[in-house]
Amino acid sequence: MLLALKSPRGDTFGRAIVCRHRLGSSEGRKLKNQSARGIAYWGRWLAAILCAPVICISNTGSTTQNLSAQINPIGKLSVTAGIPLTTSATTFIGFSGTLPVSYRVRTTPGGGGAITMQATSDFAPAGGPSLSTGALPYTCGSASLGTSCSGAQTVSKTAQTPVLTVPGGVCTGGGGACSASDPNSVTVNFSLTNDPQFQTGAFAASLMFTIIAT
Repeated sequence: MLLALKSPRGDTFGRAIVCRHRLGSSEGRKLKNQSARGIAYWGRWLAAILCAPVICISNTGSTTQNLSAQINPIGKLSVTAGIPLTTSATTFIGFSGTLPVSYRVRTTPGGGGAITMQATSDFAPAGGPSLSTGALPYTCGSASLGTSCSGAQTVSKTAQTPVLTVPGGVCTGGGGACSASDPNSVTVNFSLTNDPQFQTGAFAASLMFTIIAT
């Protein structure tokens, strides 16, 4: 819409005003187009810079570190929590029971190892068998590594008694100088006298097994 303004002298300014407005709009559009072209130009440069591969100068270094470990002789064993000693007859035939012992061991070439056993408490309550009288003899079954005890042994409360001996330079598992089985095992076969003088009831004793390796 065009507006025409007249001066007191009757001059018309509408066209001049309209022309100025049109000139202003044309210049604005021209500046706007130039600004848009400038933004697009510098935008393309910025995109090219940001997307260009980064070339970096780098340097690498390396070093070495020595690792060492001290491998010592060692032994470990395990037994079940407890075994019952039973008899197959109602007469005075002795009681018996078999205890499996599992172990793992490594010894030095000049060393060796052993498993021993000792009672930590006698049969209780009183009136039953007593370790002090030799009431609990035992034998050893074959061992998968080392040599099991030979002959009849007697459980003692005052001394350690043998179960197994292991030579030097051997180990559990892996074959070669080591055993083929892992863990190794040996059995202990107990027998308990069934004396008519024993009182009736349930009696129990405790044993401690020890393994050493050098």
